[in-house]
Amino acid sequence: MSKLRLGYVGAGFMAQKVHIPNFLSIPECEVIALAEMRPRLGEKVARRFGIGKFYTSHVDLINDPQVEAVAVSASPAEQAEIAKEALRAGKCVFMEKPMGVSVEQAERLLEAGRDAGARVMVAYMKRYDAGNEMVKVTLDEWHRTGQAGRPLYARARDFGGDWIANLDTPLDNSDESYFPSPAPVPSWLPERLHRPYGEYVQGCCHLINLLRWFLNANSNVRVKAVDLDEDGLTGVAVMEMNGVRTVLESAEMNSHRWEEETQIFFSKGYVKTWPTSLLLRNMPAEVEVYLGGENPETRRPVAQPKWTWAYRRQCEFFVSATLSGQQYRTDGEDALNDMRVLEDIYRKCVFSARH
Repeated sequence: MSKLRLGYVGAGFMAQKVHIPNFLSIPECEVIALAEMRPRLGEKVARRFGIGKFYTSHVDLINDPQVEAVAVSASPAEQAEIAKEALRAGKCVFMEKPMGVSVEQAERLLEAGRDAGARVMVAYMKRYDAGNEMVKVTLDEWHRTGQAGRPLYARARDFGGDWIANLDTPLDNSDESYFPSPAPVPSWLPERLHRPYGEYVQGCCHLINLLRWFLNANSNVRVKAVDLDEDGLTGVAVMEMNGVRTVLESAEMNSHRWEEETQIFFSKGYVKTWPTSLLLRNMPAEVEVYLGGENPETRRPVAQPKWTWAYRRQCEFFVSATLSGQQYRTDGEDALNDMRVLEDIYRKCVFSARH
């Protein structure tokens, strides 16, 4: 198999700690160029990782004829615009979640890809976690066979905590100024909620995406009620996903662990999954399966493969699917559904009595 020649845009935390090392570890991938608007930082990072070409402009990297695909991690608004330019140039894109800060911005990004015949994969790494893959297989089997009865209820909790877990990958810094572009938030959103909205989108898009996948909901999601505090984060959103009542609980908690859990209840059982701290390498999500009936049992199956990291697996999938033409598991068309749900949640928040 030929190698994918990748250009990376951004030299910040996620680039250095996670994505660049992962792409470099994949035999079928060659990271040949790096772009970073802070030249001293970018040159240090390129030198440390042995990346041969360095650009201070993402435009120059995108226009490099040797770069076959582009990966980008920056602020959500910036990376969406960078991804759009790369797609317009006909290059497939790997981008951090979320794929934008508004439905309008995400739709423009996808339009650029369709016009140029290029594809985008959004880095929803939870769908590449071996534990969550096992949950998905179990749920699909229950839907097919009916052995666990009918689906009753789904819930997901994201209270945050320590997601870095002392990851020891080096991090270069510089004192160079960096002024991210203003985020093109939805036009209907009051200014006082711009920042809370951005934080909610960043924090909750992962679980909305995961719940839709587990429940085979695709675009079949309706936001029924929202109750958020003045901080725009703490509270609950009640939805219906593919006919199943679904609740998303969100808050920010000072915890030494990562406080997250997702559980799908059926009339005769449930499946529950929870991750370790997200940057704790080679630790797939834990899984618990309960089936009732005459011989009830609770199982704690071990994910297969046992010692894998979702962040690396998503990079492997991007490289493999880009080279082969396989559909991305988390493509832009699917990720657009998350943006629509997130906007709908905040619309109900804005027009509620509390806000």
